[in-house]
Amino acid sequence: MSRELADLALDVARAAADLITAQRAGGVAVAATKTSDIDIVTETDRAAERLIRERLAAVRPDDAFLGEEGDDVPGTSGVRWVIDPIDGTVNFLYGLPQYAVSIAAEQDGEAVAGVVLNAATGAAYLGWVDEEGAHATRDGVPLTGPAPQPLDKMLVASGFSYDREVRLLQAQAMVRFLPQIRDLRRLGSCALDLCHIAEGVLDAYVEEGVNLWDHAAGGLIARAAGARTELFPGAGGLTLLLAAPAAVFEELRAVVLACGFVAGEGPWAEPIEQV
Repeated sequence: MSRELADLALDVARAAADLITAQRAGGVAVAATKTSDIDIVTETDRAAERLIRERLAAVRPDDAFLGEEGDDVPGTSGVRWVIDPIDGTVNFLYGLPQYAVSIAAEQDGEAVAGVVLNAATGAAYLGWVDEEGAHATRDGVPLTGPAPQPLDKMLVASGFSYDREVRLLQAQAMVRFLPQIRDLRRLGSCALDLCHIAEGVLDAYVEEGVNLWDHAAGGLIARAAGARTELFPGAGGLTLLLAAPAAVFEELRAVVLACGFVAGEGPWAEPIEQV
């Protein structure tokens, strides 16, 4: 059943990506802001989520829904769809080709199928769990994740909260963290960053301020390719997500805690002054 859910999600994500592409060609404007003046939503976000919900409900009317832009909808089937119609809305606004449709299916609270479709490039990442185990693919090709690297050779992706005070805490932790890794990337889409771990383009990911719809599908795909993910209470009071290959996860986790990304953790000196 999980593979059927994944295939359905992929079909619906492609339809949503077509809508997103068509509307981007006509120009994009900010429709509203949410948690802060830099947390934006466009009419395309809303239209894409409506399309996704309608297409899924037409096939599976008894399922529940959780989406970034719409109301929660209860269901009776035991399946809940978790939807981010455009993960990377700021990239979408600016025309940077790193924004994706993310759709995951949960069964009894656990993600069992998901798709992350780069709406700008068409790259399709698929994940599902069945009796044979967990599977992850990009455009039908199996994914196995990056080869484990020592900490100082790891390319790590991150992002920053829309809350400006939380951003300061993140920046302070990042100053401590950056000298210990190869380099940092801020690409602007949690869902795609997790898929990049699955395909071996990135080594790890850490970010405070993620929501379930940001990582439900991408996290499943990363785990299916051999990564481990964990959620923590972030230093700024929001949810922090850490993802890395299982073989190096504990070492990276210890460093992330020591650098102050997590609430109540980190033997550092006085906070860096805001300038």
